[in-house]
Formats: sequence, C-alpha cells, structure tokens
Amino acid sequence: MAKPRKQKNEEQKPECSGAVVVHQKLCVSIDMVKRRIYGYTELKMTIPEGGHVALHADNMTITNISVDGEPADFEYFPHYQVVEEARFCSVSCSSSAANVACSMYTSSLDKEMVPNLLIACNGSVKLDLPQEKENGGNSVQDSCSQQVANGCNGHPEDKNEKLVRIDYWVDRAETGIHFVDNVLLTDNQIRRAHCWFPCLDSVSQRCPFDLEFTVDVNLVAVSNGDLHYQVLSKDDPPRKTFVYKLTTPVSAGWISLIVAPFEILSDSHINIISHICLPPSFSKLQNTVGFFHNAFSYYEDYLSTSFPFGSYKQIFIPPELTISSLSLGASLCIFGSHILFDDRVIDQTIDTRIKLAYALARQWFGVFITAHEPTDEWLLDGLAGFLTDTYIKHSLGNNEARYRRYKANFAVCKADVSGATALSSSAASSDLYGTQWIGLYGKIRSWKAISVLQMLEKQIGPDSFCKILQVIVCRAIGSTRSMRTLSTKEFRHLANKVGNLERPFLKEFFPRWVESCGCPIMRMGLSYNKRRNMIELAVVRGCTAKSSSAFNQDDENREGHPGWPGMMSVRVHELDGVYDHPVLPMAGESCQLLEIQCHSKLAAKRIQKPKKGSKADGSDDNADVVSTQDMRSGVDSPLLWIRVDPEMEYLAEIHFYQPVQMWINQLEKDKDVVAQSQAISMLEMLPQLSFAVVNALNSFLNDSKAFWRVRIEAAYALAHTTSEDTDLAGLFHLIKFYKSRRFDMDTGLPRANSFHEVSEYFVLEAIPHAVALVRASDKKSPREAIEFVLQLLKYNDNNGNPYSDVYWLASLVQSIGELEFGQQGILFLSSLLKRIDQLMQFDSLMPSYNGILTISCIRTLAQMALKLSNSVPLDKVRELIEPYRNVENTSWKVRIEASRALLDLEFHSKGIDAVLSLFMKFLEEECSLRGEVKLAVHVMHICQANLESESGMQIACPTLVSLLHLLTSRKAFNNVFLRHHLFCILQILAGRSPTLYGISRTQVHASVAAETCEQVTRPASLKLKIPKPQEPLAETVKPSEALPTAETVREGDTVSNCSERRVNVIKIRVKQRSSSSKADDADHQMEYSRGGPNDAELGPCSSVSVDAPARGATEPFNISSQNNEEVSSSHDRESRMTASIGSAKLASEEKLGKELQCTADSRLDALSKDQLSLKNINVEEMVISKTACLQDLSVVRHDGEGAMPPENAEELKEKGKKDKKDRERKRRRDDKVDKKDDPEYIEKKRLKKERKRKEKELAKMQKGGDRSSSDMKISSRPSESRGSLVDSKVEPGVEIHALKNNESISETAQGSITSKFRIKIKGRNTDNS
Repeated sequence: MAKPRKQKNEEQKPECSGAVVVHQKLCVSIDMVKRRIYGYTELKMTIPEGGHVALHADNMTITNISVDGEPADFEYFPHYQVVEEARFCSVSCSSSAANVACSMYTSSLDKEMVPNLLIACNGSVKLDLPQEKENGGNSVQDSCSQQVANGCNGHPEDKNEKLVRIDYWVDRAETGIHFVDNVLLTDNQIRRAHCWFPCLDSVSQRCPFDLEFTVDVNLVAVSNGDLHYQVLSKDDPPRKTFVYKLTTPVSAGWISLIVAPFEILSDSHINIISHICLPPSFSKLQNTVGFFHNAFSYYEDYLSTSFPFGSYKQIFIPPELTISSLSLGASLCIFGSHILFDDRVIDQTIDTRIKLAYALARQWFGVFITAHEPTDEWLLDGLAGFLTDTYIKHSLGNNEARYRRYKANFAVCKADVSGATALSSSAASSDLYGTQWIGLYGKIRSWKAISVLQMLEKQIGPDSFCKILQVIVCRAIGSTRSMRTLSTKEFRHLANKVGNLERPFLKEFFPRWVESCGCPIMRMGLSYNKRRNMIELAVVRGCTAKSSSAFNQDDENREGHPGWPGMMSVRVHELDGVYDHPVLPMAGESCQLLEIQCHSKLAAKRIQKPKKGSKADGSDDNADVVSTQDMRSGVDSPLLWIRVDPEMEYLAEIHFYQPVQMWINQLEKDKDVVAQSQAISMLEMLPQLSFAVVNALNSFLNDSKAFWRVRIEAAYALAHTTSEDTDLAGLFHLIKFYKSRRFDMDTGLPRANSFHEVSEYFVLEAIPHAVALVRASDKKSPREAIEFVLQLLKYNDNNGNPYSDVYWLASLVQSIGELEFGQQGILFLSSLLKRIDQLMQFDSLMPSYNGILTISCIRTLAQMALKLSNSVPLDKVRELIEPYRNVENTSWKVRIEASRALLDLEFHSKGIDAVLSLFMKFLEEECSLRGEVKLAVHVMHICQANLESESGMQIACPTLVSLLHLLTSRKAFNNVFLRHHLFCILQILAGRSPTLYGISRTQVHASVAAETCEQVTRPASLKLKIPKPQEPLAETVKPSEALPTAETVREGDTVSNCSERRVNVIKIRVKQRSSSSKADDADHQMEYSRGGPNDAELGPCSSVSVDAPARGATEPFNISSQNNEEVSSSHDRESRMTASIGSAKLASEEKLGKELQCTADSRLDALSKDQLSLKNINVEEMVISKTACLQDLSVVRHDGEGAMPPENAEELKEKGKKDKKDRERKRRRDDKVDKKDDPEYIEKKRLKKERKRKEKELAKMQKGGDRSSSDMKISSRPSESRGSLVDSKVEPGVEIHALKNNESISETAQGSITSKFRIKIKGRNTDNS
C-alpha cells in the first residue's frame, strides 16, 4: 500500500518564510495628461523577529513609508544600473561577446530576484544607507536572507502583524505600465509588477487584494476581481473611482490594470462574463465572442465546479499596445484586437476561438491553482493545454484535435534534443529565472507537457483522468491558500490513488518523461514469412537527445540507457480484419526482432483463375476479387497495411518502412487523419515515383469527405512529387482539380468567388500555392504554373460573395513569391508585378483586414527581389518598401513586415554585420514593445541562417559592443522579451544554443574572454564533410559501385620516411577490384596519407605515397581513388573510395611492426546518418565478396642504429611469407564457401578456365615462339598478368629502372645516407566481369 501523504495545511511553513503579506490594498490616481500615476499601497504583513521587511519596488519615487501609522526608516535602490564601459573592453569576437552577455544577463536576473526596498519596522533598528551604496546592495541581500531565516521559526499566527503604508508616484511610466495615447495598461511581464506598485513580487507570495483606481470621468478602469462600486468625485473636472475586490489570494504578478474609453459587452448567456474593447472594434467583438459561453460552460461541466473567480473579463486593445498575443491576469485576460473578426472573415475563426479557450483554461490552472515549486510549472501549463484540447475536440471535432496534437508531437520530437526541454528539472526551470517559457523553447515545453499528460490519460483512461482534474480543482475552491498549489509529487500520488496506476510504472514514467529530456526514436521495417504466416518486425531504438543530456544526472539509480516504460501497440490491417498487437516494448535492446502472427490465410483469399471465354485483358466481372488483389501489398502477403502506435499513446518519433502499395492502401482506406498524414508524408519522400502514387494522392485530394487539412497536405505532396518522370502529372492534376470547381466550362475562365463551403474554401485556397511550388527538370517553374497563377489573379471576382476574399488574394500573391522564373517564365514577370502594384494601391485606399493584403505584397516583392537579384536592383525594391515603415500612415503589422523585408534584403546584399546595424536602428525608431520583439525574433532567424550557410561572415567588434550596450540598456530592461532575444542573438552568433540552460554563472573576466576568442566553439549546425571509416554504406549501395578500382599507374613512385618512432614494419593491405583494361588503370590514382578521426592515437609513422609526386613529411595520410566510369554513370550520388586508417595497433618488441587495415568507404550525401550504421552491413563480407584483387605492400626499414640485422630481416621475411600464405589460403577457403552460389563468382571461374584453355591452344600453335609474340599476348590480356616480384636493395642516389609493358618505372629512395629499404610488391589481377 502507498504510504500516507502528509497533508498540507495553513500551519505549514510558507515557501518563502519571513515577512508574509496577508492582505494588500492599492489606491492609485491616474493623470493621463501628465502621464503620471500616484497613490499609496497598504500591506498587512507578518513581521519576522529581525524587524526588517524587504519588498520589491522599481521605476518609482517613494515619498513616505509608515508602519502602523508611525514613520519608518527605509532604504531603496533601483535594480537597473548603467553598466560600466570597461566591461566591454574584452570583446574582440563573437565568442567573447557571448561570454560577456552571459555574465551581464545572469547578473541582472539575479539582482531582480532580490528585494530592493528594505523597511525597518521597529524603531530600534537602524539602516546604514551609505554602506548599502558602497556594497552595491549586499546589505539588502543580507537583510533579506535574515528575514527568510527568521520567518522560518514559529507559525503565522504567532507572528506580529503590522500595517505598512507606502506613498509613491511614478513619472514617465515605461516599465510594467505604459501610456499610449488615451490608453494605460500593464503588461504582466516577468517580475515587472513591482515597477508600478510596491509589493512582494514572487510567485510564492499570494494574498487578497483591494484595488481602487481614480481616472477621468470619460474613462473606464478595468482590473482584477469584482467591481463593487464606482464613486464620482466633486472635483472640477469630476473624476471617477473604480473599486475592485479580489478575495482569491493571488501573487502580485497577476494584478492588471487597463484604462481607456472602453465599450463593454455583457455576455447574454452568462452574466459574470464581460467583453471589453475600444469603440472601433465593437462590431467585430459581437461577432467574435458569440461562441464563448459554450467554452465557459464546457469547462465548468468537465471540471464539475463553477468558475473560481466572481467574474471574468476579456479586454481587446490594439495589438501594438500589447507585448504578447495574450496577457493573463487574475479573472481577466488582455488580447490584441487583431484577433477580432466580423462575419465576412473565415480564416481567423479557428485560431481566435482556440486562443480565447486557452486563456480561459489558464484561469483554472496557472492563476487560481499555482505551482508549488518552479519545477512544477510544467504541470499547470500542461493541464491548461490539455483542457483546451478537450474543448477543441468537443467544439471543432476529433479530426482537428488529433491533427493538431500529431503535428505538435512531431515538433517536440524534432526539438527535444537537449536538457533545456526537461520539464521538471531544476537546471531547466528554477535556474533559468522563468525565461524557459519564452520563445521557441517555451512552445516546445508547453507542447511536451500536454503530450505527457495525454500519455497518462491513455494509461489511466479518460474518465479517471477527468476525475483527477476534478479532485484538484474542488479541493482548491473554498480551502486554504496552501491547497491552491499543485506539485508534481501530488499529481503523481493522485495518478496512483485515483487513476489506479501502479507505483512501479509511475516510478519509471515521471523520471523518464518529466525529469529528463529526449524522446524515443523507433525505426522499424517488416518482412512477411509466408511459410509460418508471420510478420517479422525489425526494431532499432534510439533517442532524440544526446546521451550526455538525455537523463537526469541527479538520479544515481539509473545506469546506461533505461529506455521508456510501457508497451507500444502495432495494428495490423489484414484481409480478414484489423488486429492490435501490444508487442513492442519501449525499453529494451537497441536492435530487436519481433514476430507477429497473422490471422488471415492466403488459401482462403486465393485469387481465382480467369475462366474460359474471358476478355483478352484477363478482366472479369468479379469486382471484389480485383479490388482485394489491388489492395494487397503483394501476391504472397495477406497484409493490407500496418500502423505503429495508432492511438498516439506515446510521444515518439516513429520511422516505419513498408511497401509502397501498403502506404497507398493506408491513405485510401484508413479513416484516421493521423494515418492519412503519415501515408502522404512517406509517399512524398519516395526516391522514385510512380503513377500509382500520383493517382492515389490525386484521388485523396478529390475526396470531399476527407479532412480538409490532410487534403491540403495531399495537394502539396502532388506539387513536390511532380517531375519529368511522371510527365508533370501532379501539376495537371492540381490544375484540373481547381478548374473543375471554380472555372466556367463554357468560357474557360474563373467564376465569381463563392465561399459557402468552408472546408472546400481552405483546400482551394492552397491550390495556387501548391502549383507555384512545382519545379521542372531545370528547377524552374513550368510555364503552365505561371500562367495559371496569373490567370487567377487577373480574373478574381468577389462580387456577390458574402465573405471577404482578402485571405484568398493574399494567398494568390504569396504564390507569386514561390515561383522560379526561367527563360519562358520571365516573360510574365511584368504582368505579375503590375497586379501586385494594383493591389497595394487598392489596399492603401481601402485597407484590408489587418493589412493582410499589403503584408503579402511586401513579402512577395522581397522574395522576388532576392531570387532575381541579378536582374532586379535591390535599391529600387528598398525604395518601394521603405515608405511602409512610416509610423503615422501604416498599421503596426505592415510596418513590422516592411522592416523584416528590408532586413532580408540587407542580409542578402551586405551580410550579417549590416543586418545587425540596421536592426539596432529600427529598434530605436520602433515605438511598440511587441514590434521590438518581432524584429528581434526575425534577426534571430537571420543569424541562424547565416550560421547554416557557412558563409563565414565576420562581425565587427563595434557591432558586438553595440549589441551588448543594447542588452544592458533601459529599453531592454523595459522589455524582458526583447532582452532575452538579444541575449539569444549573441549566443547564436557565437554558435551556441539560444538559451540560458547550461551556462555557467561565474563572471567572465576580460582575460578569460580574450582567450576564448582563440578557441571559438564550432556551431552544431556546421557539418564537417569528412568520410568516416566507421560508417559503411547502406544496403542500397552496390559494393561494386562503392569500391572503384585503385591500381598503380605508370609514374615514378615516391617513398618518404616521416617517422620518429622505432616502428620497423608497416603492413598496408588494400582490398580492391581490378579494372578491365590498362587504359582504365591509367585513369586511376591512389594517394596515401594519414588522417581521419584517429590522428591523435596514431602519432608519427612511416608513410608510403604511390602514384603521386613527392610530398612533405607533414602531409596527411590518405588513400583515395575515383572511378571515372562509375562517376559519370551515377545520377545524384557521388561514389568514391576512401581508404582511411581506422585503427593502429603497435606490435610487440619481437614483431616490431604495425598493421593498418584500410577499408573502402563511399560518401553519399542523399543517405541519412541512420542508414550509415555498422549494425546494418558487414563490411568485411562486402569487401571480400566483391573484391577480385589483393595487393600487399610491405615496407621494412632499418632501426635507428644502422642497418637491420640479417637475423631479424630473415625472420621477418619468413614470418611475412607464412602469414601471407595463411591469409591467402583462408581467403580462398572463405571465397569458396561464401561465393559458391554467387553468379558473379561462377562466371569469373568460367572465364578463368576459358583463358587457360586459350593459353594452351596458343602455346601449341606457337610451338615455342619468340618472346615478343608472348609479350603481345600478355599485353592483349592485361587482367591475366600475374604480376612480378621486385626484390632489390636501393642505395642512396641510385635509380633502378625496370621495363614493364614497354614503359619504365622509376623508383627513387629518399632518406639518410645509411638508410636501406626493402620494397616487396606482389600483385594479382583477375578479370571482374
């Protein structure tokens, strides 16, 4: 039985003991003209024994502090401080700049965590303000530590409660709270609540709030909690006070305030819901929130409890005023008004509904119920996302929910590669100061948290999992504040107690999925055993994360690769039915072979033979038999298709390989959207396409009953699979599909728009973009594709259509940007540009919804300018786009898109350094916080593209210093998202990951930073194209193509000595196949050098260079050969032989030798890393079975004392002969065994007998003829020559010439005067036909 859990109660010690805020009152008066707020706050607090109270306060002027009505001493210093210029003196490269950025960023984050307002609550306590200034705030930190330590003694009821009042005012509010025109709002950034009112700005401090805001009479103040009443003052002009009361304890970060001339729409179904916006957006608001009461009611029914707050308010303001897409507060949420839409807009509907539903779910999990520790934040974020997914399934359908989850899981598996994505790891959560939820890593963590909870739901069951959520919410409502927190440990206990999950499973599940990073990779292929009627499934397991970061290193009980708990299911679709087999364990050996019994029997499904009198083509009237035969993957298999983990029970990256026909069956017959999407992805990646694949994709595209998102995937797959091999069939299918639905058959022109069927609208909207992606054999867009897009743009007619065509036109314009113009397509360029210009002018006169049309035109112009940079001057395009950056005349979205386009053009023309300079200029001109973030994210993408391009563009030191100045500036302090992205930019420029994870907290000194510039870390995205002997070819490569011939040519050989060790014998064995003629031999060169991955182990050694000019002693040792005939016959794969030194084993003193085994390797860029695996191919068998020639080179040199002793030379010579005979005998024996049934070997043996017979006949005919005729016969058959043995001693300065095939071969020995070399070359050639 499980051990009893210790219940949390009010008497347990708070997380951050010491001064605890019991209640806080905030009274603020707002002057919109002077842009100033002033007022006071009263905090009812329990004071620790030390008498000190430490609070957070920034960006304000504190005029007075009193404790229980008595004046109190206090000291205060701002968190933001100007960084000294000396900190940047050490910057000399990207790496040193990244180090300085790490030091300054972590230092500022550490300072913000420490309270900076210290109050003496007892009169006897004295504060030393000058000492604080000298020590840079150390006294405050010490006092805070003492406060926490003292607060741990005793219980809250034993502590002394006091009322602390702070009078303050904020002038030129720019951090945490902002004035824009006649609107004031807070942004709820991380640790920025204390920038507009003093508080304990910590997630662990929660208390009720009383809020009073006094504003002008024409304004409305919206804040948290319930609006109790409004008070109209007698001032001239009169002012109005809004009084709110929030009884639910929350942290200060959830307090929000928005003041503007709002219009309020009360929900007609639920009276506690209010929808608020500015007057211009009120009509859109009414149309947008009509569904919201359904989501609200669904959540209450699912959780079996009412909404935890007394009211809920949704505020929509212009998007340039917000800092993110949504800003959460207790009982309210702030959105950008760009997500509002009227009844004529279709495309925005789904995204807006999901965003509003997610914000509502966060009120339950994240605001009302909070995380017990920073390492538990993943659980609240995941529960909110899980609740949103349940509503998506309820409202938008099961297909939408499953499709979105499948795509999210796919993204998580691709990005979960490091410890930064571990959900409940202190190094990836609490140590990152909350920045782990910013940017891409934040999205990945959210998606992963939802996937982990959905895996638990699959194990527990939907009903039991729903009951767990009901228990969590019900115990929090009406209970003490300690029960409103949730920890991972408590959730695990509920999964065991309520969900009935076994403790051993949970003990493995949470450490592996929650505390560690990485997702399982399952690679599988199948083979059907007809005799046993069994499926043989080969499984190769892996992990997306690196081995060093895949597991929590704090876990001492885990050794090696533990795998993942659970058993994955395999669903087999057979002729007789569908069968699930839970036979695939998530943990186990890296390679495993499984067997699955088939239920269908081939005898019962035998195809009937055609009867007499049937048609000439063999067809008959039995349609069922024919369709069954077409669906089967093969004549001898009862399988239709196979799926692995069909219910998405596990977050795993699955690569399953089955015949093409089985993928087609899965696409056509499986009704699951995930199965259809998987089939389309695999068919799209096929190296060789057939008309059957194209027809299957086209049939699915035309199926109106299929899910529209998967149909769009099929359209794009048709575009990517279009090639000359299929006669551009995919392109014509796409055009035919569009014309059949939107063209008038009589006139041949597009009909007027009609968007009544929403799913068909989305599919048809994607067709022009898919057509634009089609490429011909010259990598250019076909003429038919360009004409089609131009025709749609020219004849677009929206008259009589009740829906807006702004997104439709935007899609057409963006399709132009995807076109590649060749010699024929360039003729249509002027017409396309004319259409774009007309649309931009029309949109400037009658602005479209959110400026969508102008944004697409700007994006398309930038794409076309980059593609046609040789013919289109970029300066002209800049002049055309630059006016759209005007703040006064253009909307926020258009201005940001114009800035992005100019940054792209700058990068293409001048490089990354110019982009960074232009980016900093744009930041100075940008007036919106969200615009600053958007520009920073775009520059991050440009920096990543610069790294991946391997262009090697250097960044000037002044630019790096300017970025560091910006990182430490007031602008970055005001915008925490901008500051984090600036830090990420500096990390990417240095080739590092854009995250704080894994960064040392020690400050980087100037000397250390200067030294690190000399050892810049190579980016992970840069690929070193070095052939690896450890990774042989995959099975798809023929050994005969992988091993081209490498033989000596008729040039002088050079023997060089570059060794310093006493290594007397080096044996190099090269396995290769011979060429068919001497003419081919002359084209092959073989070069020996030392290099590869094992250079450090080899050390200095002797090297032999064959068929190459003399080289220095320091040149690498490499063996390479190129077969010109094979290279010219290949299509897209480059084959070559690279014999590299894989290992070096030093011989004993008796042997005094070293043996190096050189194997052949072939580099194929098209093959993935997983295909290059030693486990898949036996290199020795491949080389031996396909090698017809063996050439041994043995180089023996004297010792350092003088000439080699005769005894040792004779012993080594005899031993070498003996070893060579043994190897030759073994090789022949193995060849006979392995090649007994090899047709190539049998043919070779037959040709050998034929040659011997011809030799005997010639010998009889010649009757002892002269030597010259014999030479002619040998030269006519170069492959029959048995080679010659050259055994000579070469003295210094002496050249030995030997005639071989009417040509001279010279050998020159280089070395010391006393050096003597013994070169023994034995070659044997056979004809490899």
